Amino acid sequence: MNILNISDMKISKYIIMLMIISMISVLYSCKKSFLETPQTGTLSPELLQTKAGVDGLLVGAYSALRGVQADGTAFGGGDSWQTSPDNWIYGGVAGGDAHKGSNSGDQSPIEAIASFYPNATNPFFNSKWIADYEGITRCNNTIKAAVKTPGYSASDLSNILGQARFLRAHYYFDLKKMFNYVPYIDENTTDVVQPNTADIWPKIEADFQYAYANLPPTQTDVGRANKWAAGAYLGKTYMYEHKYSDAKAVFDDVITIGVTSGGLAYALVPKFHDNFNADTKNNSESIFAIQALANSDPGGITQANDGDRLNYPYGANSPFDCCSFYQPSIDLANHYRTNPATGLPYLDDFDTHAIKTDMGYQSSDSTFVPDAGTIDPRLDWTVGRRGIPYLDWGLHPGNDWIRDQTFSGPYSPIKHVYTQAEQNTNGDQHSWGPGTAVNYNIIRFADVILLAAEAEAQLGNLTKAETYVNMVRNRAANPGGFVYQYLDNSNPTNGYSTTPAANYLVNPYPDGDFNSQGLTYALKAIYYERQLELAMEGHRFFDLVRWGVADQALNAYFLYEGKLTTDITQGHFTKGRNEYYPIPQTQIDLEVKGGKSVLKQNPGYN
Repeated sequence: MNILNISDMKISKYIIMLMIISMISVLYSCKKSFLETPQTGTLSPELLQTKAGVDGLLVGAYSALRGVQADGTAFGGGDSWQTSPDNWIYGGVAGGDAHKGSNSGDQSPIEAIASFYPNATNPFFNSKWIADYEGITRCNNTIKAAVKTPGYSASDLSNILGQARFLRAHYYFDLKKMFNYVPYIDENTTDVVQPNTADIWPKIEADFQYAYANLPPTQTDVGRANKWAAGAYLGKTYMYEHKYSDAKAVFDDVITIGVTSGGLAYALVPKFHDNFNADTKNNSESIFAIQALANSDPGGITQANDGDRLNYPYGANSPFDCCSFYQPSIDLANHYRTNPATGLPYLDDFDTHAIKTDMGYQSSDSTFVPDAGTIDPRLDWTVGRRGIPYLDWGLHPGNDWIRDQTFSGPYSPIKHVYTQAEQNTNGDQHSWGPGTAVNYNIIRFADVILLAAEAEAQLGNLTKAETYVNMVRNRAANPGGFVYQYLDNSNPTNGYSTTPAANYLVNPYPDGDFNSQGLTYALKAIYYERQLELAMEGHRFFDLVRWGVADQALNAYFLYEGKLTTDITQGHFTKGRNEYYPIPQTQIDLEVKGGKSVLKQNPGYN
């Protein structure tokens, strides 16, 4: 799909310009206010206020989506995983989808985030703040240059401005869901030292609304945001504000008009895993994705999902270089158990129907037999577990690929991992920690369908909500998308048999089930389905917060999981404090007027 992906040609064409533009602010980001840019070395208006100059600035605004300035290095000088755009730390680990992984003390700031006792001096928050404001700065510079550049038609200028405002809204959306109240800076701001006292949702809405109204249905370049990407993101914004009627109206357009106009065909792809395969990316389900490109940067893996470089199986027999982080939780895996009589999930007592693990098996011999009960097949495309094919790398060996099983459990992540068959094309072992050409989908069609289901349910349209949820479940039930056993376990690249790797069973909710059981049940089913479908994609924590159930869900998670692993035994979510992360102390110290900071700290972090 021609959605938000940066094309290889565009990256190569403007790489010199981007290096000049981006490094000006990056080099000073730890010393200056987060949006102050030194004048020495800046490019002249004569160069930037041309069509080529504006397009270079816009490509730079897209490039900032990755959050990195160089191999392994985030904007501002932190590590690349601190600003990973998939929010695996802030949305996945913090949401109970996964453990930090590795072993105790390795990247210890994540341990504080995972257990909800971080403070404002945690360097990860400052890195994330800088990365998003770097993107905002680039968007504002694009807008300022575009409106002063001669030669654009009205439609071409609206397209440029629509893309820049779309991206700006994305960066502010990320900041809003992370920190809540943040300073707002746009292209007209002259004093960048601004307070964080105003709610910025209206500003985010306005940018997405402009993009929705002004962007074309399709773009020539694969790397450009279009009308329907803007509509999907606008609808998601409304959902965060609990504006369900507004969200429904936009989702109706994206789901109905968007699938037929301008040659687009948004649809759930038949195979779930095609959303996480470099050979099938940019498919009909991709609405807003950051394109990853392997083996393209002689200096490292900056374009190959650098932020996930730690998140691969690790050990003497692992084919990857690093580092056993982002291990799916036992609680997450248990969610995929299905009732053998109905093929439906256990919405309330999933942990009492736990998936069999190899916890306690300290070797990786053949004595372990995987769970024989009924399971949702999405489990084995989301969670690497012992005795089950791990893509085409062989049967997951369990402990041999885990750094410290007692610390963070027995599982490995899968969704971002490249296959053995494509390791030389879509894998990137240029430097320590692998990279991959697997795109990161910030919004995909299944996300939109489930958000639409939620909006419909909140408006009392339970039949429509059920229909949407069952679209997602019916795709999961497609046998063509199951994980299958290898023809030869000793040589998995020979292909797969016709025997499923586990006892897969998933069914749609019966007709009328949501109506007969009521709104509370319907929402519970929708919320549950979002976790099954979007697990390990960085959404979970932010979903729990916007639903108002983070304290209940996460404290239940700590109570259960804390008895099985040692990393989160002290975990506790405090309602009224932990819904948002602390404003970075570095930024509070920098943003000063009259000897006093203009930034207000979030409640509970003073």
